[in-house]
Amino acid sequence: MHFEVLTEDRSGGIVVETLMKRLLSAVVPSFTISIRPHRGKGESPDNWYQRPVKNASGLLDLLPAKLRAYDHVFAGTEFILIVIMDSDTLSPDAVQSLLHSMCRKFAPSFPYVIGICVEETEAWLMADEQALLEAYPDADMTVYREYVQDSVCGTWEVLCEVLLREKAAGLIRVGYPAIGQFKQEWAQNISRCMDPKRNISPSFIRFSRELTYVTLEFAIEGGRE
Repeated sequence: MHFEVLTEDRSGGIVVETLMKRLLSAVVPSFTISIRPHRGKGESPDNWYQRPVKNASGLLDLLPAKLRAYDHVFAGTEFILIVIMDSDTLSPDAVQSLLHSMCRKFAPSFPYVIGICVEETEAWLMADEQALLEAYPDADMTVYREYVQDSVCGTWEVLCEVLLREKAAGLIRVGYPAIGQFKQEWAQNISRCMDPKRNISPSFIRFSRELTYVTLEFAIEGGRE
């Protein structure tokens, strides 16, 4: 069974791959995972049937075309598509609905699972306190405990303050692209300590339940013709 995972960026891919491996190892005996990071969320094309514009690199920019290609190549195989996207300041339900519409339209031949991180992937890192402390014993837990899980509050900035303390302000002020390397490092260090069963993020719990359900259903059916 193969899982193709589309994410907005590399740091998100690191978190998702680690958590998926631990979730799936309890569900199916063997599987493979390919992580396909993009350069941000991008924007949904006005015309879903058109070719992506030149130099397009965002997940939404490329998704309709990628779905058509996957449907052509992987129909009838043991293939499950995973799409992970941040909701940012948008309604998580609206983002989920958009992705479901694209998948149903362009990839009807195989199962898929959509994960919406509310507000950002860092919310899933913040949802396992034990993992965060194992990775960063000097984390500022006063700031951490002021965070409301899955709130729209500038999640990566809060995590930055938790981990870097007084040094966080300078990095937050600089922002992207400098923050990218730090986010990858945080994702790597914290995710390797994470246990999906401890994760209290509602958006992660929703994703993990759907992933488990779809995977078990697919395994029981023995693949779809």
